[in-house]
Amino acid sequence: MTQWLQKSIRPNEVFKFIHPNADIIVGMANGEPLTLLNTLEAEHERLQNVRFHQMHPRNERAYINGQYKEHMRHIAYFLSPSSRDAYNNGHCDLVPNHFHEVPKLLREHTACNLVIASAAPMDHHGYFSLGTNAEYVAALIGQAPFLLEINPNMPRTYGGNQIHISQIVGFIESDNSCWEIPAHTSNEIDQRIAGHIAALIPDGSTIQVGIGGIPNAIIGFLKEKKHLGIHTEMLTDGLVDLVESGAVDGTKKQTHPGKIVGTFALGTKRLYSFLHENTGVLMLPVDVVNDPRLIAKENHIVSINSSVEVDFFGQCSSETIQGRYYSSTGGQADFARGAAFAENGKSFICLPSTAKNGTVSRIQPYLTPGTPISNSKNDVHYIVTEFGAANLKGKSIRERALALISIAHPRFREELTFQAQRSSFI
Repeated sequence: MTQWLQKSIRPNEVFKFIHPNADIIVGMANGEPLTLLNTLEAEHERLQNVRFHQMHPRNERAYINGQYKEHMRHIAYFLSPSSRDAYNNGHCDLVPNHFHEVPKLLREHTACNLVIASAAPMDHHGYFSLGTNAEYVAALIGQAPFLLEINPNMPRTYGGNQIHISQIVGFIESDNSCWEIPAHTSNEIDQRIAGHIAALIPDGSTIQVGIGGIPNAIIGFLKEKKHLGIHTEMLTDGLVDLVESGAVDGTKKQTHPGKIVGTFALGTKRLYSFLHENTGVLMLPVDVVNDPRLIAKENHIVSINSSVEVDFFGQCSSETIQGRYYSSTGGQADFARGAAFAENGKSFICLPSTAKNGTVSRIQPYLTPGTPISNSKNDVHYIVTEFGAANLKGKSIRERALALISIAHPRFREELTFQAQRSSFI
């Protein structure tokens, strides 16, 4: 009780923990401390050249859009709808990274003066849970000062995201609803892509899958599988469906058998209710969950991610659309590398064969000029469209070009073949 009274503060007392030129680490998605950030923005004149480092911000904010640039500046490590336009309009910065390396980047390239994050209320042992989150914030426990925003709506989860009251400099209390992201609806193309992938996933596989129409469609197919495990960066509502279908028991996992492993969760109340006090779920820091060396310990790891464009080399661009930044690398390359090292590992990059209402092929001889590469030609395994799955592992560039043309939309295959011949791919 003594520590509770000593460390309970009012929101506007946050300023006593922030000095000029400080680096503040901010929790992502539901880990974003809304009340603390509202307070900092409302009295931004009290700050001097303070940098806020964050992935996937929940709310669009004036400081993200560069309105308080002498006081607050947003440093992004992954863009969300709240920061996408701000970056493309030059109002904030974006640091290239692989997700598993973000804690190391923060420790080595920022001062980590203060971590601010949302958390579930303290338990009777004196521990707070970071709830839906672990990611880079949990990796800094014991290595940086923490100021928490305690929210009774945050589910209590377990794993490597527990922080004791003795390890924080203070906390405030708030009552904000968790951010909900409804499940994406799958269309016919998503279903066809999912069918190709599911046919290549054996019983007993450990699954990493993201969010979107294609992942949701894949989960529908996987409900008939047996003894699946979950080791993924992002936990979604679809994974709850998979667990409740009986397909997931984790008994074949090499690491944390029987446990669902993730580093953050984003979905609806159904997901958050599933996570609350569920000892079958481990929320672990991203430098554990996404470390390719640790992923590789899982036999039959299956990684499923999306891309925007693929070239004849097998290079994947997943971060920009029409030359404008949309997201960042995230964990796509982490899991591709981990699957490559793993015994019987498989990684899938999936995308519809066309864009712009069928007028543009997403498979091209070369990526659009200026487009960053998210997944290199050396790491790519399967590329999947609605027309099939092309296994590029161990294939020559000529063989890759031919395989990719075979899963391009039929209306573009003749032109792609001509371009491949003209550019000496085949």
